[in-house]
Amino acid sequence: MEDRLVQRSCEDFSHDLAARVSSPAGGAAVAYVASLGAALGSMAAEFTLGKSRYADVEGEVREALDELGRIRLRLVELVDEDARSLEPLTRAYALPAGDPRRPAALEEAGRGACEVPLELMGLVARAIPQLELLGEKGSRLLVSDVGCAAALCGASLSAASLNVYVNTRSLVRRDVADGLDARCDALLAQWEPRAEALLRAVTRALRERG
Repeated sequence: MEDRLVQRSCEDFSHDLAARVSSPAGGAAVAYVASLGAALGSMAAEFTLGKSRYADVEGEVREALDELGRIRLRLVELVDEDARSLEPLTRAYALPAGDPRRPAALEEAGRGACEVPLELMGLVARAIPQLELLGEKGSRLLVSDVGCAAALCGASLSAASLNVYVNTRSLVRRDVADGLDARCDALLAQWEPRAEALLRAVTRALRERG
């Protein structure tokens, strides 16, 4: 049976990350953090549904809950997928420096290692509008959790981008590298400010007096 990272305890996962091994690493941690952001959004939606005060927005909140659920499940899958994506890189670096297969193996593995963090960023981009909706229309009792979700999602975007850039910098095909960087840059430029703005809005709301 496959030993899945997401089936380990939080303590064991933290221990694995701290160990002197190549996998799991930052990408798996970021996928897990992003899934927690989506989960907090789902919790805020769950506590909004069924309350008479929020009856007028129940349909919107239900849609947000469904979308965040789909996003969270895929992000959880990416924890292990990211760890597996490092295996080709490990094998490529293990080839002797003079092996003629090494350059092509490194190039292919480096490109492949960009796909999980880019997908992760796309999933977080889908989650942020749902969090914005919940920050505006969800239960006021859960607004701090929406803010926490925004903080986790914003951090996930920044961290995932590093996992793209660290791989594209070593690619020989600069046209490929530039294309991957452009996808990453666009996601950061559009969605990181929105996550930060939501966090600031929640902070202001919590600090208001009266």
